[in-house]
Amino acid sequence: MTFIAVLAVLISYVVGAIPAAAWVARTRGVDILKVGSGNSGSTNVLRTLGKGPAIVVAIFDILKGALAIWLARALGLDAPMQAACGVAAVIGHNFSPFLKFRGGKGVATTFGTICALLPVAGLGFFLMGITTVWLTRFVSAGSILGALTGAFTAYLLGAPLWLSLVVSALAALIVWQHRENIRKLHAGNERRFGEKVS
Repeated sequence: MTFIAVLAVLISYVVGAIPAAAWVARTRGVDILKVGSGNSGSTNVLRTLGKGPAIVVAIFDILKGALAIWLARALGLDAPMQAACGVAAVIGHNFSPFLKFRGGKGVATTFGTICALLPVAGLGFFLMGITTVWLTRFVSAGSILGALTGAFTAYLLGAPLWLSLVVSALAALIVWQHRENIRKLHAGNERRFGEKVS
């Protein structure tokens, strides 16, 4: 079982590392790491390539997190190992060996992971995230507040402490990945949703 658990975590990391944004952009002759924010995620794809490619990338990235959990469950692994697989997928997305250990900020993959681990926390993540983006048009603010709401919801629901800590760690990673966006928000020069870049 130990071998299966390690194998599942490694597979989850590789699945998470699949750079959908970079590969979709490449079909359009674009190096996603050299345009916009230089981030391999759906928001940068939206700004550089439009809604269609961005939706494809977002769905794929969400599924990466969920698939990691489903794989662990199919292999009969316990809940903590399922969470470990989800975390591995997020780390793979953020630090992909296919992109020289660069990647996205992990929002979609984290969302997929949390939804599979604790659906109500995922719902809290989604509702706060989408509401914040709708009110402010800042995707970064929605991502950060959505993730923090997911973590708060886990504690509020009385989820096992280890699970609440996992969700909190994933939320903290999202905040860290958005540290430059936080500085831009504070300075008043953060790009808004729908604002295209050349």
